[in-house]
Amino acid sequence: MTSPAPMRDWMRRFSLEGKVAFITGGTSGIGAVAARVLADAGADIVAAGLANGEHDDVVAAVTALGRRATVLYGDIGIAAEATRVAREALAAYGWIDILVNNAGIARVTPLLESTVEDWDATMAINLRAPFLIAKEIAPAMIARKSGKIINISSQAGIIALDGHAAYCASKAGVNLLTKVMTVEWAKFNIQANAICPTVILTPLGQRVWGAPEKGGPMLAKIPLGRFGEPVEVADAILYLASPASDLINGETLMLDGGYTAA
Repeated sequence: MTSPAPMRDWMRRFSLEGKVAFITGGTSGIGAVAARVLADAGADIVAAGLANGEHDDVVAAVTALGRRATVLYGDIGIAAEATRVAREALAAYGWIDILVNNAGIARVTPLLESTVEDWDATMAINLRAPFLIAKEIAPAMIARKSGKIINISSQAGIIALDGHAAYCASKAGVNLLTKVMTVEWAKFNIQANAICPTVILTPLGQRVWGAPEKGGPMLAKIPLGRFGEPVEVADAILYLASPASDLINGETLMLDGGYTAA
């Protein structure tokens, strides 16, 4: 019987063996795909979601890869719930190595038709929740002098999109929040970065952008000529979660097919 081949050095640099990752919005869409990708790289997963019943596929996929999976529920748009979920995530396995602030919403309306409720709901989930959750998770990272924080932002945090006033403002806030995390926490060996995707073809993305009259004008602005797939965001998360990216800190990684370069 032959021994298994030793792990090659480049694989070690991308390995998450022995790590624990906490993913908000982790039971569907990009978050669910990220849970599988990070588990495949060796991480145990804590996934937070809004609705009961979404978690079965995530748990099955993670455990099939030989990793542990815990699912938590809560509306992180409510401040107390965001704090509670973060504390329960930290307690699940005793620590968090990788925080992925992925949960988000978009309410698309012209600026003059946007309501205070639309604005407040968007800010609560997209910007306040990452702030509150990081506040709960970061002290343990500081104590361990190690941690990765990956905030899922958007190209809309860099450029303006028609009908996306609250969304653009919230994601621009995420980008600067990420830089403040870097300024304050880098000395504790914590890397905080943001990923800024273009349209990603999750089921929601398909519904919103799938019609040619809606998606066509957006596609025309992307030099690559296509939208993104969830696994492409998950692979970027893996890179930023791994030791391979230890020198990258405070960055906004554009995942936009060249949209913001054109």
